Amino acid sequence: MADYLIGDVQGCYDALQSLLKKIKFSLDKDQLFFLGDVINRGNKSLETLRFIKHNTDNASMVLGNHDFHLLACVFTKINPHKKDTFVDIINAKESAKLLEFIASQPLLIKHKEVLMVHAGIPPNWDSSRAQAQAEQVQKHLQGEDLSGFLAQMYNNKPDTWDQNLSELAQCQYTINALMRMRFCQSDGRLEFEHKMNADQAPDGFKAWFEHDKRLLKNTDIFFGHWSTLENINQAHIYPMDHGCVWGGALSAIRLSDKQIFSVNC
Repeated sequence: MADYLIGDVQGCYDALQSLLKKIKFSLDKDQLFFLGDVINRGNKSLETLRFIKHNTDNASMVLGNHDFHLLACVFTKINPHKKDTFVDIINAKESAKLLEFIASQPLLIKHKEVLMVHAGIPPNWDSSRAQAQAEQVQKHLQGEDLSGFLAQMYNNKPDTWDQNLSELAQCQYTINALMRMRFCQSDGRLEFEHKMNADQAPDGFKAWFEHDKRLLKNTDIFFGHWSTLENINQAHIYPMDHGCVWGGALSAIRLSDKQIFSVNC
């Protein structure tokens, strides 16, 4: 039995099937973990989401910002972007069940002492804090007022963590950190304008995983979201978004030995 962690598929269903063939994925014995952004930008979001939903005994996922964006577009007054390609999900005959499935997904998975998240974990959070905040958001996503909750979550504030924030403000920060973060300060203050490689951080900021006193420096963390990362060779840090939807590769990493398997997109 093998565990495979897969970077941002973003609706590239054909590439996903090629990757599964390459790793000789077996429904009988293997487990897949998707690191968020399973939909949007590619041309087969519906097929990708159906595959994950239909194989929940063998496939798990964390929410990414594109997955979250679909929920916001359906349940709030936010309009899809011109480049969004998830209309096939909205128009599907089982759309309600698919949307319910997305809303039920966690923001963070802990499995065999490793952590999986879409974007990253603030440097001033330990594992317990990260899990507690992720579960707090998930509780609201599965609550009775999903539309009301989502309507309050779609902004860049607060950009700094404080345990004295209101519960909704904590959720806002958690969503932005776990789903959107690239650069931040040591106190968890977030920066959203820059998307370049880690060595081109804006003044006063570092890539979230490069802070010297980061509390999870000895924990393996697997994440997607940051397709422009290059030449990252840092212990316990595994960036897995290799830019499939942008003409790069779709990749899976085998948890047991950290071997990476890729297919060109």
